[in-house]
Amino acid sequence: MDNKKNDTEMSAALAKNTLDEIPKAKSDAREIVGLVKHSGKIDGYQLSDGSTVSKDEGVQMAKNGEIKGVGVAHRRDTEYLKSIPDDSENNNLGSLPTVSG
Repeated sequence: MDNKKNDTEMSAALAKNTLDEIPKAKSDAREIVGLVKHSGKIDGYQLSDGSTVSKDEGVQMAKNGEIKGVGVAHRRDTEYLKSIPDDSENNNLGSLPTVSG
């Protein structure tokens, strides 16, 4: 049992290392509740207040502490948001529904 817990903690720590930044969310920060996609790629995010923002706007908002539960990562020259690893799969960005932007 302890080995399984240690493995889970190690996996979460490794996943957090893939993030460039984990911004501290403000008390009134919104959550991402849906993904705006075009041709299968994420173009933006729907927030818990019903608004939608572009991918770049979402990254900037997260850096400013306006979106909670996400960190900032990058692939080549592009920054994007990624769920902060925890014990739940339900709140991963990849598990969220696709919405129209």
